[in-house]
Amino acid sequence: MRALIDTCIIIDALQSRAPFKDSAEAIFLHAANRNFDGFITAKSSTDIYYLTHRITHNDADTRKILSNLFLLFIPLDTLGLDCRKALSSDISDYEDGVMIETALRSGIDCIVTRNTKDYAKSPVTVYQPEDFLLLLKSNSED
Repeated sequence: MRALIDTCIIIDALQSRAPFKDSAEAIFLHAANRNFDGFITAKSSTDIYYLTHRITHNDADTRKILSNLFLLFIPLDTLGLDCRKALSSDISDYEDGVMIETALRSGIDCIVTRNTKDYAKSPVTVYQPEDFLLLLKSNSED
């Protein structure tokens, strides 16, 4: 399974944000164990860098965190075409629309986010972290 992980889930794990950290950290563990193919968008990586650097206040440390993150989650390039398609999509949040268009073009099976309300019209299946973890568990039992 190819899953695009939203920035909020990554930050939940990296910053141990309660009450979301447990499910986010479990997703990281499943990615490390290769129970699914995990992806983030290239645009997400800049947001993750910025949000992480605000905590570390150290460029080298932040880059190391990103480097380790790229071992778990492969960055997907967002194209200009994705941006243009998102403008005319039914998704009201433009940033989420770009993520959906990137996922569609890249053959992603699902998006994992806590922000499912903005993805209500997504043609890509969207899971809350807990639901995604249940799916991984049921797939491993098959």
